Amino acid sequence: MNEQVRKGENIYYRRDGRWEGRYAIGRKSDGRLKYGYVYARSYQIVREKLYPLKQRAERMLQLYGKSLMSYDEWIVSWKKSIQTTVKASTFSDYCYKLRHYILPYVGESPLYQLTSEKIQELVNQLCDANLSPNSIQIIICLMKKTLNDAKKLGLIAENPCDIVQLPKRAVKKIHALTVNEQQTLMEAVETIGSDKGQAVTLALNTGMRIGEISALTWDKVDFNRGMIYVDQTCQRLTNEEEHQTVVHYDSVKSASSNRIIPMNQKVKRVLKRIKEKSTSNYVFSIKEKGCEPRLLTYYFHKIRKKAKLENIHFHQLRHTFATRCLDAKVGITSVSALLGHASTKMTLDVYSDSMLEERITAVYAIEGLIKQT
Repeated sequence: MNEQVRKGENIYYRRDGRWEGRYAIGRKSDGRLKYGYVYARSYQIVREKLYPLKQRAERMLQLYGKSLMSYDEWIVSWKKSIQTTVKASTFSDYCYKLRHYILPYVGESPLYQLTSEKIQELVNQLCDANLSPNSIQIIICLMKKTLNDAKKLGLIAENPCDIVQLPKRAVKKIHALTVNEQQTLMEAVETIGSDKGQAVTLALNTGMRIGEISALTWDKVDFNRGMIYVDQTCQRLTNEEEHQTVVHYDSVKSASSNRIIPMNQKVKRVLKRIKEKSTSNYVFSIKEKGCEPRLLTYYFHKIRKKAKLENIHFHQLRHTFATRCLDAKVGITSVSALLGHASTKMTLDVYSDSMLEERITAVYAIEGLIKQT
């Protein structure tokens, strides 16, 4: 090692006998410098290689500054900044979508290289992966949110997601069970005779979501007034740090989801019967612990198979409740409140086909009011 190292060159002799040159290529999300490296067996060769790389890096820093940070690095910082401002379920959902759909495609790209063309390529790749238009819109909406926050901090000048062409959302078609299917399912519930299977009864008669049913506690069931108070939900979430899932109880998804649902006589009888044997705070439980959604789903599929019903899922029970309400001419405002929808518009958008008969009646009623010539 007889070459003369000059102070400030950032050239070092390594233990493995090679020389290493280091040059700044940007800053990390925490503000620390990020470096590039060059190696050779000779100090002189490293020095010759390092000079043009340093010059180029300096020009890039002048042009793009903090935008040299990779999207991966920005997301690490972004997640820390929003974690305490959103619900645990929302944060878990963000992390899942970023990890599975966004970071594998664009994570290594510097922020300044995230152009609308690059994000359009991401959209096309998601389409090729057979994701639904609804899912793609949600994923790009999340990416847009992360880049809007980067824009607020001056890391980018414009959000490239603003002009990306997204596939059209598919119209969500709701398929409720027919009356015969519903009756067959209820017969299977009674045949199997499991208290946990009565979650099906609750869903069909209240429209509660499976997470809300899982989280339901006895102090929220008022037998005297005949009311159920819905104010929390249960989900199994991914723990980002430990890379495992955990059961998580939280408040319901929105203010409108926090609601009161009257019990009909069927629900009241079923819950009273379960209450007599219960030793838990939870309506549906294993010993003292509540039943998480995937366990109630397991019992639902046992019942579904007993009823010989294929291709149905638990959430259809909620849709079936709403459809039966509309069949019984219950007003849209009441149905919306029972479901916990944010607005009657949401209910109308989802269940418009279920109200076809009402629209036909309206058209004929108008005809009857006009004197025929």
